[in-house]
Amino acid sequence: MVSVSVKCPHCGKSLMSPSKKLDGTKAIEVNLTYAGSHAPLYMSALYGSYLVETPMNVPVGKVAGFRCPHCKADLKSTRKCDLCASQMVAFDLKDGGQVQICSRRGCKKHILEF
Repeated sequence: MVSVSVKCPHCGKSLMSPSKKLDGTKAIEVNLTYAGSHAPLYMSALYGSYLVETPMNVPVGKVAGFRCPHCKADLKSTRKCDLCASQMVAFDLKDGGQVQICSRRGCKKHILEF
């Protein structure tokens, strides 16, 4: 698997956690929102891994919000998921390009564009 390094598409600051690791590499860190609650979400930076950690319980099939921990901007994309029609979430790659994931818990759709 390939490890990605991502940044916010709005403020350009790194979304790589300075301290949290998943799958042996720095985790991607964003703010998760669901049902009026907010919590940190850590995602594996290995493309194709679905390992995540968060103290928030988002039921499978429900859509969550994703925000930049720095500028608080909504990270939703203009693209809809090809599998479930939910909004995709976009992260810019540090060296150019973009990674997008589905905002629906349990949906495995993701896109890597260079």
